[in-house]
Amino acid sequence: MEPDSLIALEALPDGEFVELEASLNGDAESLLLYRQGEQVRAWLNVCPHAGRRLDWAPGKFLKSKDGLLVCAAHGASFQPTDGLCVAGPCKGDSLRAVALRIVDGQVQLG
Repeated sequence: MEPDSLIALEALPDGEFVELEASLNGDAESLLLYRQGEQVRAWLNVCPHAGRRLDWAPGKFLKSKDGLLVCAAHGASFQPTDGLCVAGPCKGDSLRAVALRIVDGQVQLG
């Protein structure tokens, strides 16, 4: 794996949420990644409602029957395609996106 790579694309399960630690602007941040086929999206692992992590345990996320990411703290539900909150206390807000790129099968900050 290249030094600036976060993870190999093939190591991300399709249709699942994965947490990774990364350095953004010199700060260690928890990222939430979601793979859909050959596309990977990333957001900060922070709910816009109360600033808490979205996972109920490190790297363990709740997912609704229809595939929405559910914040473990207050139940806000987010679309995995764009991070938009569609239900719960922060409806209409969005998760803070983190740019990624895929180079030679490696997911990198972009």
